[in-house]
Amino acid sequence: MNLTLGDKVLIAIFAALTSIGAFISIPIPYVPFTMQFFFSSMSGIILGGKKGALSQLLYILIGLIGIPVFTKGGGPQYIFQPTFGYLIGLIIAAYVIGKVVEIKKNSFKNLLLANFLGIIVIYFIGVIYFYLINRFYLGMNITISLAIYNGFLITLPGDVIKSIVTALVGTRVVNTIRIKMSV
Repeated sequence: MNLTLGDKVLIAIFAALTSIGAFISIPIPYVPFTMQFFFSSMSGIILGGKKGALSQLLYILIGLIGIPVFTKGGGPQYIFQPTFGYLIGLIIAAYVIGKVVEIKKNSFKNLLLANFLGIIVIYFIGVIYFYLINRFYLGMNITISLAIYNGFLITLPGDVIKSIVTALVGTRVVNTIRIKMSV
C-alpha cells in the first residue's frame, strides 16, 4: 500500500483521536464506556478499510510500547487486561466499516449498517478475550454467560447510541469532504 504524506498524517490523527477517546469515558464495571469506537469507526468511514485499520493498529502499537494511551495505561503487559480484545476488535472494525463505506453508497442507513457490523466484530473478539483472560489468566470463576452480560449486554445500549451518532456525523463529514475535494 502506497501512502501519501496526507494519508500518513490522517492515519496518525485518527490514532491520536482514538487515544483521546479512551479518556472520554464513563466508568462502568468491567468494560468502560469510551469514545474509542466513535473514532475507530470514523477512521474507517473517512480513510477506508485499510487505512482506517492501519490507524487503529498504530494506536495499539503506541500503547503497547508503553505510552499510556489506553484507559488503564499502556505497555506490553496490557495484552493481559481483560478488555484488550476490544482494542484488537477496533482494528478489524475499522477495516470492516471502511470496506462497507467503500462498496455502498454513503447514506445514514449504510453507515449505520457498517457501524453495527463493526460493533459485532468488536464484541465477538472482545467478549471471547474478556472471558479467556478472566477465566484462565486471572483465575476468576466467570461463566460465558456472565462474560456476555458484563462484556456485551451492559455496554450495548451505549454502542447503539454511538453508532447512530457516528452514522449521522459520518454522513455529513464524508459529504463535506467530497464537496470540498470536487471544488
